[in-house]
Amino acid sequence: MNDVKDNKRKIYVLDTTLRDGEQVPGAKLNLGEKMEVARQLIRLQVDMMEVGFPSSSKGDFEAVRAISKIIGRDITVTALGRAVRGDIDSIYESLKEAQSPMIHIVLGSSGVHIQKKFNKAPEQVLAMGVDAVKYAKGLMPNVQYSLEDASRSSFEYMWQTIEAVVKAGATIINIPDTVGFAVPEEFGHLIFRINERLKNLNPNVLLSVHCHNDTGLATANTLAAVRNGADKVECTINGIGERAGNTSLEEVVMGIQLHADYYRGYTGVKTNEIYTTSKVVSAIMGIDVQVNKAITGENAFAHSSGIHQDGLLKSKEVYEVIEPETVGAPPMELVLTARSGRHAFIHVTQKLGYKIEEKQKETVYTDFLEMADQKKEVYDYDIMMLMSKYTNNGVQREKAIDLWELIDFEVIYNTKIPTAMVKIKKGETISCKTKEGYGAIDALYSAILEAADLPVSLLEYRIHNISRGKEGLGKVSIQVMYEDNLFEGKAIEKDIIRASAIALINALNKVVQEVAVQESKNNGENL
Repeated sequence: MNDVKDNKRKIYVLDTTLRDGEQVPGAKLNLGEKMEVARQLIRLQVDMMEVGFPSSSKGDFEAVRAISKIIGRDITVTALGRAVRGDIDSIYESLKEAQSPMIHIVLGSSGVHIQKKFNKAPEQVLAMGVDAVKYAKGLMPNVQYSLEDASRSSFEYMWQTIEAVVKAGATIINIPDTVGFAVPEEFGHLIFRINERLKNLNPNVLLSVHCHNDTGLATANTLAAVRNGADKVECTINGIGERAGNTSLEEVVMGIQLHADYYRGYTGVKTNEIYTTSKVVSAIMGIDVQVNKAITGENAFAHSSGIHQDGLLKSKEVYEVIEPETVGAPPMELVLTARSGRHAFIHVTQKLGYKIEEKQKETVYTDFLEMADQKKEVYDYDIMMLMSKYTNNGVQREKAIDLWELIDFEVIYNTKIPTAMVKIKKGETISCKTKEGYGAIDALYSAILEAADLPVSLLEYRIHNISRGKEGLGKVSIQVMYEDNLFEGKAIEKDIIRASAIALINALNKVVQEVAVQESKNNGENL
C-alpha cells in the first residue's frame, strides 16, 4: 500500500480537524461550516479525512454522510466509533455512499482504561476489540483500530492486541498518545518495536500515530514516530483538539519536507494551501491562531529586530528556513519599529518608490524613529505620510507605483442603516463612494472596496487595543480572487475606525504593487 518516491516512503496524513478538532469547547460547527472546511481539506490534498463521530448524534451522522459524498476516491474518508456494533453500524450507514470509506474503531489498551474505564479483565477487552474488527471487516474492507492510551500500556498486552486485530482484518493500527504522556525518545523506540513486529506479521498493514499536546510534545512525538517507522500521522489544522490539542498538521508536514532524508519519507500534502487552510479553520471555528505559532502564526514570517532585518535583506537564508510562499503565506514582512535599523527603513521607502537624498537620510530616519516610538509599529501608509513632509525637500519618487491614500471618510452609525462615505486618491485619480452596511466597519469597508475597484474579498478582520486610552490596532487580511494570493494590511491609530480604514488601504496597496509587478514581468520591464 505504501508508495515509494526517490527511494523514500510516503507518509500518509489523516486530518481529524472535523472530529477531534471539533471537540474544542465552543467550536461546534453546523453542516455548512463543516462542508466548507472539508472542501478546503480536499484542496490541501490530505490522504485521509476523519469527519465525525456518527453515533454521537443525528446531526453528526448526517454531517458525516453529507461530507463523505463530496470526497473523491483519492481521499479516504473515515468516522470514529467505539468497539460496539451500534457505533460500527452508524459508521457504515453514514459512509456507505463514500468512494473510499474506512471504519475507525477505538478501544483502550492501558491498565488505567481497562480497570477504571471498562472494569473488565484484559482478556475481555481484547475479545471486544477482535469481535469489533471482525464485524467491521464484514461491512467495509478498510478498518483502522486505535489502541487508546497506548503510550501508557503494557507492551506485551498491546502487541497481543495488535496481533489479534490484524489477524481479524484490521488494515491500519493506530498508536495514540492520548493524554500527551509520551516523550520523543521513548515513543520513537515504542514505534520502532511495534513496526519491526508488525511488518513481519503483515507488511501491508499501516502503522499510524495520534499524539496529543498536553505537555507540548505532540509534534516532536509524531516526528519521532515517523523516524522510527510510522507510515501514517493523524493531525489537525492549527493543532486544535481536546484539551491542549493535537499534533499540528502544518508542523509535521513541513518538518518532514525540510528533513526528508532524515525522516526517509515525504507527504502528498499541497503545502501552498496550508496558510489558507489555517485561516479558514480559524475563522469558521472562531479560534485564533497564536501569533507566534509555527508555520501559520501571524509572526511566523515577520521580523522586527534590526539585526535580523539587516541579515534578511542581505540574504533570506540568514533567518528564513522556510519561504512563506511555500506554505501559501504572504511574503516575508519587515515590521518597522523603533528597533529597525537604517537598512530596513531605506529598503521599505525604496520599495514604495521613494529616494531620499544622502543629506536628508539622517533627518528622515530620526523622524521615523519618533513616529515608531509613538506608534509601536509603522506601516506603509505611515511611511507615505512621513515622506509627504519631505516632498521636494530631499525626497523624490522614482519609478513609483501610484498607491491609494485615504483623503477623508465619514461613518454614520445607527441601529437602522449604518452608512459610510470615503474619499481615496491614487495619483491624480480621486474616488468617492458612499455605502450602507450591516455595521460601521462593514459600511466603511464596502465603500473603500468599491472606490478602489479591486477584485478582492475580505478574509479576516480583527481589532484590539495596545493599551487602554492609547492607540488601537486595526488589522485586516484580504484574499485576492485571482491566483488565490493573500495580502495583509495593518495600521495603528488613536481612532480605531481610522485604523481599520488605513489597515484596508495598506492591504489594497500591496495588491496594487503585486499587480504592477506582474504586469511589468509580462511586459518584460523592470520596476
